[in-house]
Amino acid sequence: MARHFGAVVIGAGAAGLTAGIYLARARVKTLIVDEGVAGGQMVLTHAVANYPGVEETSGALLSRTMRAQAKRFGCEILTQTATRLIDLNAAPKRLEVEGEGEITADAVIIATGGRPRSLGLESEARLKGQGISYCATCDGDFFTDMEIVAIGGGNSALEEAVSLAKHASKVTIIHEFDHFQAQPWAVEAAKAEPRVEFMMAQEVMGFEGEVALEAVVVRDKQTDEVRRIPARGAFIFIGYVPTTEALQGHVTLNARGEILTDEGMATNIPGVFAAGDCRVKRYRQITTAVADGTIAALSAIEHISTR
Repeated sequence: MARHFGAVVIGAGAAGLTAGIYLARARVKTLIVDEGVAGGQMVLTHAVANYPGVEETSGALLSRTMRAQAKRFGCEILTQTATRLIDLNAAPKRLEVEGEGEITADAVIIATGGRPRSLGLESEARLKGQGISYCATCDGDFFTDMEIVAIGGGNSALEEAVSLAKHASKVTIIHEFDHFQAQPWAVEAAKAEPRVEFMMAQEVMGFEGEVALEAVVVRDKQTDEVRRIPARGAFIFIGYVPTTEALQGHVTLNARGEILTDEGMATNIPGVFAAGDCRVKRYRQITTAVADGTIAALSAIEHISTR
């Protein structure tokens, strides 16, 4: 007989763990399952300085704290575990969890997050892991005293460039526009770091290197000049793609693959909710993911209680 839960949360990032905390504290039998590790993109954040009520910490430490909270309230948490949706329209919902077989739930919260967006270049794919990275926290210290580049112009790109400057001899920020999309404080912090330099209005044409990255080729979008920038490392921070491919045909997605929800985080299917970076939203921060997870959990609790 299939194991039954009050709620299943798919995804153990900031949104999923927060939802689990609220659900379990409300005495809802809750399973959180994630294909990766608990914490999601939060784990990759070197420093978190704007989480209210918390002095500066690391994303990894914040993740561990959230996971411990969820477990303390009674959540069952499975990581490195795949989930397959069988029938979300059924009552109860039917899912298949690796190692568990079929399970059922009165409510499902989808918090699958996103993954780093790539430039889509052949040379990028070839040199991924050989100098090209998407995680400063994971790989920054491999490039101690080396010249590297950071590609992007949002908050993450500038914050991570400052973090990388603690290791590298020089960090060149390459951005496709002549202005940043980042908040003023992030721009000011990057400009105040002496090891950080800027190349604006540049298109990345490709990456050079046979075995490992040796240089980044860029084209100036104003003059058409093509330049070769020597670099041992290239860190790409150009946003995220929602992890929702498996949801096609289940919940309503927009053209970008983001889940459509109402203000209560409800999807088009009763009893199915979405939270965090996988849904349509303008701002993607740890705090906004936590807010989504809170709302989704409270909505799920209301749905379960009215059944």
